Amino acid sequence: MTTETPTEPYVLGLLERALSASCAASLRAAVRLGLADALGDTPATAGELAAAVGADPDALRRLLRSLTCHQVFAEDAGGRFVHTEVSRLLRTGTPDSLDQLVLWMTEPWTWELWGRLDESVRTGRDVFVDLHGQEFFEHVHTAWPESAAVFDRAMTQASTQSARAVARALPLDGARTVADIGGGQGFLLASLLELHPGLNGILFDRPDVVEGADARLRDGGALVGRTRILAGDCRKEVPDGVDAYVFKNVLGMNDEDAALVLDTVVRTARAGARVLVVENLVDDGPGQRFSTGMDLRMLLTVGGRKHTRRGLLGLVERSGLTVREVRPVDSYQHLIDAAVPA
Repeated sequence: MTTETPTEPYVLGLLERALSASCAASLRAAVRLGLADALGDTPATAGELAAAVGADPDALRRLLRSLTCHQVFAEDAGGRFVHTEVSRLLRTGTPDSLDQLVLWMTEPWTWELWGRLDESVRTGRDVFVDLHGQEFFEHVHTAWPESAAVFDRAMTQASTQSARAVARALPLDGARTVADIGGGQGFLLASLLELHPGLNGILFDRPDVVEGADARLRDGGALVGRTRILAGDCRKEVPDGVDAYVFKNVLGMNDEDAALVLDTVVRTARAGARVLVVENLVDDGPGQRFSTGMDLRMLLTVGGRKHTRRGLLGLVERSGLTVREVRPVDSYQHLIDAAVPA
């Protein structure tokens, strides 16, 4: 008979957390090996999966054991592995796939950054420029083109995942024109235009981003007649004559740049125009583990942040916007519905 000391569960919990990088690495390995695609709908042994993906059977069995502990796969009574709702998200080419997002969050250069988190906490700045001599996105696109390609695919997956939910949540009653600022390839804008047949839209982002705009918004696309695609820097300019501006996961930059963006909107927009901000909040809702993790990653890479509810509201209100409502979109995103005052 063993006697558990009062602190033992806490010791185990602490050490499990200290080894949590093994979970991230296991997920990355699963995607790189193509395990979710190899498994299919029929239960399979570790040996069968090893043959399918070209891996060592014993090492793959150990990887699968780790993944089942995190409910990514499951093991049946016969020692065969089956899919879970989590593992199905790692399949490639499916509408709900998150495989590229998993790769982006676990790219090899991320490990060194996490090891220097204490430096960022001491200084309040990113460590990326000190390590690599360039700003984050500039370096990723010039030095790591394969990682940049992963980023592009990951952002496509993220936008596809949330576009419909966000589109349904945005209050666009009475709006004739909406501008998606920092809208990436335009998945959210396309969803908005499909949901509101009388709406026209503007996709606004950096030139290199809008070059890859969703096919529905470009020549020959179903929504091209209701869409304008504009390139620019939202810290300096935004389109005018718009009824509603949408900012989805755009204001997670440093506070100075976020304030510049909001000030630009207030300076440009007509009185009464709606400003709809969708962001992850680090202190509200069941998605806090995700949001706080992304908050620290942004500190490390670009000196940016995910906001607290009060912090984001403060930025919006200090810009001169009038806040109408704050409410959740889903388990990890919130909407701030604001307007340019008369």
